[in-house]
Amino acid sequence: MRIIFINKEQLIQCYIFSIMFLLLIFINKSYATDKKSTNIYTYKSLAGVASFSDIEPMGVDFSHYRIDCYACKVDSLIDWRKAKLYLVPYKEYINQAALTHNVDPALVRAVIHAESHFDPQALSKQGAQGLMQLMPATAKELGVKNALSAQQNIKGGVKFLARLLKKYQGDNKLTLAAYNAGEGAVKKYGGIPPYKETQVYIERVGILYKRYVRFSHNSH
Repeated sequence: MRIIFINKEQLIQCYIFSIMFLLLIFINKSYATDKKSTNIYTYKSLAGVASFSDIEPMGVDFSHYRIDCYACKVDSLIDWRKAKLYLVPYKEYINQAALTHNVDPALVRAVIHAESHFDPQALSKQGAQGLMQLMPATAKELGVKNALSAQQNIKGGVKFLARLLKKYQGDNKLTLAAYNAGEGAVKKYGGIPPYKETQVYIERVGILYKRYVRFSHNSH
């Protein structure tokens, strides 16, 4: 019989990986049985070990991750024509990035609203991160080192939007389809993919965009 000795650090790592594994199982079950968003909290225990919970921790500093896409739920009951708009949050970052890449800031706000509801810590079940829900590979390609940094995320997301708008000759619907479902899906179907999630996403971002345009003009 071969006996393997592990040190305290390795034991802690094994503990963390076990918790993460159980967390993934919990998330998958949550999505299978509940269409509501899943809230995950990460924090350090008194022993300094990284911990995860679906219940908000008490008495410790923690980070909050909402695992969902705000406007992607097909059966959403939100009235997108009356939903609260967010004209002030991250205004400087949005306007600066929009000006740099020649993208309408109202479109940027609509995408952020639809993707993360202006939550800089948002994390999707596919791994997309931050305000504009950048996938890790996309974020890296765009030069975004920390996708949970509001400034970096917006800068990278707007750069990506500008690239898509140029590729699809200013067609917002195709741009949004590619942003949601991927450029490969748009190419495969020769237009907007027949995905219900993508179709409702395009519709809702369009509604938000028109509202942000109107209220942005009224605020001047």
